[in-house]
Amino acid sequence: MTPPTMYARVGGDKFFDALTRRFYDAVDSDPVLRPLYPEDHEGLEAARRHLRDFLIQFWGGPSTYSDERGHPRLRMRHAPFTIGQAERDRWVQLMTAAVRAGGLGPLDEQQMLSYFSGAATQLINQQEAAG
Repeated sequence: MTPPTMYARVGGDKFFDALTRRFYDAVDSDPVLRPLYPEDHEGLEAARRHLRDFLIQFWGGPSTYSDERGHPRLRMRHAPFTIGQAERDRWVQLMTAAVRAGGLGPLDEQQMLSYFSGAATQLINQQEAAG
């Protein structure tokens, strides 16, 4: 018997929709991250849907993301944006709050936060100036 996926354990689409809504509600007023997203709310909503669909697929749900957008290619898709340590840290901070507000069990929460921390680090494309 195959163990249930994270997608199944957390409640499927409903969890990831709520997670990304909490996250993007915080991004909408964040001075560090908001400038990285489209100015209009339609663009911000599109980014939220992309993240939601990616996370659903990544954690074992339907492949809607790849069906509609192709391979995730996270580094390539984020290359146009300036992502330094400050942006990475703020993204992780807001996502951590969004995950913790979801009421997951400790092991699922830790697995999810560990993934987000590592993935965000991989997207850094700007080094901070020394001194």
